[in-house]
Parts: sequence; C-alpha cells; structure tokens
Amino acid sequence: MTNLAKMIDHTKLKADTTQAEIATLTSEAKEHGFWSVCINPVWIPFAKEELAGSDVKICTVIGFPLGANSSKTKAFETNQAIIDGADEVDMVINVGALKQAQYDVVLEDIKAVVNEARGRALVKVIIETALLTKEEIVKVCQLSVEAGANYVKTSTGFSTAGAIAENVKLMKDTVGDKALVKASGGVRTTEDAEAMVAAGASRIGASDGVKIIGAKTNSSDTSGY
Repeated sequence: MTNLAKMIDHTKLKADTTQAEIATLTSEAKEHGFWSVCINPVWIPFAKEELAGSDVKICTVIGFPLGANSSKTKAFETNQAIIDGADEVDMVINVGALKQAQYDVVLEDIKAVVNEARGRALVKVIIETALLTKEEIVKVCQLSVEAGANYVKTSTGFSTAGAIAENVKLMKDTVGDKALVKASGGVRTTEDAEAMVAAGASRIGASDGVKIIGAKTNSSDTSGY
C-alpha cells in the first residue's frame, strides 16, 4: 500500500499566510509524517526552527508564481533559500520563452537554478501545464532533464487549472527514469492523489494533505493548491 503521507509536500503558499498558519502547517507535517512543508521563502527560517529534530524537509518556491523573473534573480533566490534552510526548491519556468520556442532561454533559466542548487538541494521544475500544449509539455520536460533537474512539476496552483492525470502520465512517459514527477494544483482528496500516483507522480503538492490521508483537521484552507 502506498504511503501517501511520505509523498506529500504539505503546502501553504497564499499571499495572506500568517506565522500562526505556518506553525500549524509544520505541526501537521510532523504529526502526520509528510515529506515536506512547501512554503514561500520568507517563512523558511521560522519553519526550520519549528521542524528542528524532525525529518520533515523544507521545500520552497523560486520565481513564483509567474516564472517571469530573470535567471540571475532565480539563482540568487535559490542560493538564499538554501542558506536559510531549504532542502528542495520548486522553480517556475519562463513560460513566455517556451511559448515562443526560445528553448535555449528556457534551458539556461532552468540550469541557473540547478547549478546553484547542485549538491545542496533538489530542484523541481514547475512547467504550468494549463498554459501549454502537449508538445510544449514534452519539450519542457526534455529540457528539464537536459538541465539536470530532479523533478518536473505540473502546476503552481495559481494558474487557470492544476494537475490532471493525463498530463502527469505524459510527463512521466517523457522523462522516464531520468527524473521524477510532482503533481500539484487541485489535488484535494485521497482519490485525486491516488490517481496522480497511478499516472506516474512520485510527489504530491497539496494544501489538503491532512484530508488526503484521511485524518481529521480543523483547517479552513480552501486554496487551489
């Protein structure tokens, strides 16, 4: 039986997130054995303190949620996040460059983060599937592998749609054993998560992690992530 808890990045990325909510997130992650908490960079030092002595990882986001920062900015942000305590970084690609078939720009953008994180943190590449054609999904997955990323990830959770199993399968079929796949955005139930795993996902990004594993929660978070 799949241990869903160990596949979940327990997520809180809304703009109005408070320290109290991050404290709850980290507490739930420790209690339920989630793989990581996924948080905005400003919360990394606090989360590191809250998670001291546990095996819960810290995941953060880079160039989030639009991916429209310069590659130098993304690299700087990656370095600072790792210094602050991040174990994994989820970067958003330059979507506009991909749509214009500027594949060298997309590749170098991903490489900027991968090179900064190498040996220090895992890198997941958020490709924002809702904005891409099937051909573009395949191409950016190939570029992510070429750049040396550890994962390709479906969505930010802030665009027009989130993860769907069909895209997860396409991503996994494209990367094969050269990278893993993270499904995020709209994964809210056990059934949703199991469908993503069946399609090829090795990690799930969700704000409803407690609900997904069938535990009780007092959380009122209804964000789309």
